[in-house]
Amino acid sequence: MEPSTKPVLYSYFRSSCSWRVRIAFALKGIEYNLVPVNLIKDGGQQRSEQYSKLNPMQQVPAVEIDGITLCQSLAVIQYIDETRPGPRLLPVDPKARAKVRMISDLIASGIQPIQNLSVLQKVGEEKVPWAQHFINRGFQALEPILKETSGKYCVGDEISMADICLVPQVYNAERFKVDIGRYPTIRKINETLVELEAFKVSHPSHQPDTPANLQA
Repeated sequence: MEPSTKPVLYSYFRSSCSWRVRIAFALKGIEYNLVPVNLIKDGGQQRSEQYSKLNPMQQVPAVEIDGITLCQSLAVIQYIDETRPGPRLLPVDPKARAKVRMISDLIASGIQPIQNLSVLQKVGEEKVPWAQHFINRGFQALEPILKETSGKYCVGDEISMADICLVPQVYNAERFKVDIGRYPTIRKINETLVELEAFKVSHPSHQPDTPANLQA
């Protein structure tokens, strides 16, 4: 039975976590309504009373779908993979699926949170070397893992949740002037992925809330 209403994605154009969900929706061919949440304006719209009811962590994304609200990107991705047709985002094989989850968690728990906006606001003037340090530390762990697991993509030759996590993290690394050339496997996979339509249409430069000076 087809869902009767489109999911609603509360998103910020440059949020890695929001971008993951946008990629997943694009790969699955899911139409959705987008509600921008500006993490800078008005002291951060995610801190409003109204939004805090959707996501008590006061972060993006939040997704209203099938009568429930989900507010962690990996939970959203796994839910739509289990409830919607289209290409699988987690492999059927248990070992491959575990590898996808391992890589996804390494990025989503081990790298991205330490250099996200709320942390960098606390760090202050040292935010660039801080972000560089923790991204490099994470990529030093991720590179040898991907050497073992990758084919065309992060795990073999099928796009998965791991790839959905990788591209936004490489984008952040480039924003903070991390030398991606030190990580040839990461670079090669990312270069392949960013040419795919689902990753292009979901890119931060192509969102309704992208500032004019950052639009592609």
